[in-house]
Amino acid sequence: MSERAVPPPHPRAKPSDGYRPCVGVMLINRAGLVFIGQRIGLAEDAWQMPQGGIDKGEAPAEAALRELEEEIGTAKARIIAESAGWFDYDLPPEFIGKRWRGKYRGQSQKWFACLFEGEDSDIRLDTAHPEFSNWRWAEFDELAGLIIAFKRDVYRAVLAELGPKIRQAMG
Repeated sequence: MSERAVPPPHPRAKPSDGYRPCVGVMLINRAGLVFIGQRIGLAEDAWQMPQGGIDKGEAPAEAALRELEEEIGTAKARIIAESAGWFDYDLPPEFIGKRWRGKYRGQSQKWFACLFEGEDSDIRLDTAHPEFSNWRWAEFDELAGLIIAFKRDVYRAVLAELGPKIRQAMG
């Protein structure tokens, strides 16, 4: 896959037209490591942080906590930081028209950093609709290199924005 994500230098004030509004969640454990999951059904190593669409009438923060429970089976987290705005990424050409019934060309994401307040055993990938086949904790500085190529620029921008907020919140 080619690297196609070109986020704006600064987040946008609202989700972009033609992009699916969704949230991304950076789940951080007490040791300062970040949860990443390996996506089911993709041929390459496709690691990412939890993310998902915002339901009608749902606030982005509510969606972030719901997505954690739906994707990794835990509600043992609290929000410690939020991105100032929305980050966009385009789907690779081979996915356009196949995801979301062709309605969107990519996603516009509001990002949240959450502190994981549980134990590793509280993370369960065997949810009602599994999205990840494997998971692990990762260092901040290795994240961009592990993430699926078309999302890397967004992850770099999110890490640059949320990193200082996370360090401040975690003391």
